[in-house]
Amino acid sequence: MKGICIVGYGYWGPKLARNFLQSGAVAAVSVCDANAAHLARARKDFPGLKTFGSFDEVLRDSEVEAVALATPVSTHHPLALRALQAGRHVLVEKPLATARREADELVLAAERAGRVLMVDHTFVYHPAVRKIKALVDAGDLGRLRYIDSTRINLGLFQHDVNVLWDLAVHDLSIVGFLTAEKPQAVSAMAAAHTAGAPENIGILWLRYASGLIVHVNCSWVSPVKIRHMLIGGDKRMALYNDLDPNEPVKIYDSGYEARTDEERNLLLFDYRAGDVYSPKIPAQEALGAMVADFVRAADGGPAPASGGRFGAGIVSVLEAAQESIRQRGREISVP
Repeated sequence: MKGICIVGYGYWGPKLARNFLQSGAVAAVSVCDANAAHLARARKDFPGLKTFGSFDEVLRDSEVEAVALATPVSTHHPLALRALQAGRHVLVEKPLATARREADELVLAAERAGRVLMVDHTFVYHPAVRKIKALVDAGDLGRLRYIDSTRINLGLFQHDVNVLWDLAVHDLSIVGFLTAEKPQAVSAMAAAHTAGAPENIGILWLRYASGLIVHVNCSWVSPVKIRHMLIGGDKRMALYNDLDPNEPVKIYDSGYEARTDEERNLLLFDYRAGDVYSPKIPAQEALGAMVADFVRAADGGPAPASGGRFGAGIVSVLEAAQESIRQRGREISVP
């Protein structure tokens, strides 16, 4: 790749810049930000880095083959659409857009332009999530019955999206990666405890035709930080703790079997609590793996794991969840 421009040098932009520079797969990395102080910080972080003060300048530079948008969610659609129409590959910070209609427009624009559209769903590239995916695909967990996730902490409050669009989007990307099955319906509830601000606590449930149910609990106002996901299969169960640097994944050889007592006409349950083990998880930065996937796809390789259609599907769930919140928790079909 000749060059990529990181658009937005706030919280996530520096991480993207570092990973693209470390990848060695891009000839030139540049940064665009309307804030002069942010650009000064970028030049201090990476001496000699080329910078732009406007997006128009970026699109006029023929050396910029791709852009990575680390900008507020409300800007994702207009900036990505302009870049695709200008013939650039586009990487967008999660979520892809604020509405399914906008996401579909970006997917169509990428197809028409013959360019890669990818969403930075970083957890799809986390080695722990990849290990769980391998176990699911191999049938080690059996048929998935439930996924229960808790993602809570104190802050960071967002201004243009609520806690589900900011935090639950991670869990939805993991679930979407673990199972190819699409949810049938979603129900959600959320609350805003500051007038005029987005909801800071949210809970959503997903229902699937196979019987799989998914529960996600998110909060910006918890005194403790928790990143737990339980993946329950009918053979084994897995716990993913993103805050455990040594054993982020634990597999529980536990479960139950139902049987009928014909004499008493009762349904009885036999419980199994077997061994617990922690598979070895390679030490690899998920963001680096995501960057490598984007560069490969842009250079003519396989489609990325978190491509535009994958990201649009997650936007569909979030949009349905938002409607459910508006209707006080009513179940909403996911298109």
